[in-house]
Amino acid sequence: MSEPWALKSKDSSESHGPYISAIYRHMQVLISAELAPHRIGSGQYMFLMAIAQQEPLTQKALSEKLLVDKTTTAKAIAKLEAEGYVRREADPADQRFQLLYLTEAGREVAPQVQEALNRVRSKTAEGIDEAEYATFIRLLKTVLGNLTGL
Repeated sequence: MSEPWALKSKDSSESHGPYISAIYRHMQVLISAELAPHRIGSGQYMFLMAIAQQEPLTQKALSEKLLVDKTTTAKAIAKLEAEGYVRREADPADQRFQLLYLTEAGREVAPQVQEALNRVRSKTAEGIDEAEYATFIRLLKTVLGNLTGL
């Protein structure tokens, strides 16, 4: 590889880990910049969008869906709640659980967040045709499944 950012490898078993890490960091910077006007950080958007996709959700279900720990979910939801995008209501079926809903402001911002994410996705997919990108996503899911057992 002649790319300036390419890692030097002494053999053909080069690891994908550093590339995934670098891609993640660069995407977080782009997403943060895109979402700054909405006061949504790169750590909160996926929670907002998951609730928008399937509300109501409990925090536990949200954590499981996004494959993140409960503490991370609680912090993200607290931030989204403080910004007025998410609200909690006691689950009528079991008062021990809180159901998460988007507020009116959350419903208004969700399409704008999706547009921002689409712009970032377009940037990441430059020079890659749809079939290659679909293969890339499939391979990432396989790697994740290998690591998580899901």
